[in-house]
Amino acid sequence: MDTALTRLVGVRHPIVQTGMGWVAGPRLVSATANAGALGILASATMTLDRLRTAIAEVRCRTEAPFGVNLRADAADAGDRVRLIIDGGVRVASFALAPSPELIAELKAAGVVVIPSVGARRHAEKVAAWGADAVIVQGGEGGGHTGEVATSVLLPQVVDAVRIPVVAAGGFFDGRGLLAALAYGAAGVAMGTRFLLTSDSTVPDAVKARYLAATVKDVTVTRAVDGLPHRMLRTDLVAGLERSGRARSLLHAVRRAAGFRKLSGLTWRQLVQDGLALRHGRELSWSQVLLAANTPMLLRSAMVDGRTDLGVMASGQVAGVIDDLPSCAELVDRIMKEAEETRERLMALK
Repeated sequence: MDTALTRLVGVRHPIVQTGMGWVAGPRLVSATANAGALGILASATMTLDRLRTAIAEVRCRTEAPFGVNLRADAADAGDRVRLIIDGGVRVASFALAPSPELIAELKAAGVVVIPSVGARRHAEKVAAWGADAVIVQGGEGGGHTGEVATSVLLPQVVDAVRIPVVAAGGFFDGRGLLAALAYGAAGVAMGTRFLLTSDSTVPDAVKARYLAATVKDVTVTRAVDGLPHRMLRTDLVAGLERSGRARSLLHAVRRAAGFRKLSGLTWRQLVQDGLALRHGRELSWSQVLLAANTPMLLRSAMVDGRTDLGVMASGQVAGVIDDLPSCAELVDRIMKEAEETRERLMALK
């Protein structure tokens, strides 16, 4: 299927696997790329050395294009950009808007820049700064999310910018892909659907928890870091919502210490990252620390398999997913469903 997205990044199918922390590692990214879609490495939870190794590992596993996701506000964002350039990575994606200077540096090196946004004005801003495309996530999406549904946000953004728009939030099959294309998108991006594949390294017990979830088991809470965060409702989430300030601060400091040791960040860098998320928002100091060490809460589930100690970011689609195909099977199925849906619609003429 030929779209503005496939032409821009050089993939066969207009499907993107998003950069999920602790989930989107070399195995999942290379499996996605070999299936003809765009796989994106999640670098925010990696040290610089680990990112360098991960890029090389993906290159050993596939010759197809892939991307790397990074935080534009991270203290070492410039170093990560240089790794992307030196590693010959095709796409740089961002969870927060990159600066015009970062965009210019990447584009000058031939890297395609695709920020993720949750509002029309943010899409207009990064487009004006030179972004090559934009991923727009509606409120159905997992992780940090907004309040506007994809079906309302997507056409707003498509009408507002003149660069390819990739739709995210609520997509998991070929019908959704065709719907996104009908809205004017150039493709779809999916996180939870790729997390729930056999190529994902997420522990089986955690996958089982996702598969058992209903739509009502996926909630939005501010208890983790003060920002709207869509995830599976668990006893931990309920406990955080009930915790007082003192208890929340104690947990935040303990988990922040663990992430600092794992990531190699200094306490100063850790607090700076938390403050970056605090900017323009009314967050307590415990929430600043929780924002900085949210990766540890995710790691507990996504790597260690501790559903009792970790959080499980999730799109609402978790409530309608009931299988674990390989990435190749998933992409082939989505493309087949999209074509069958198109033919069915054409027959209604």
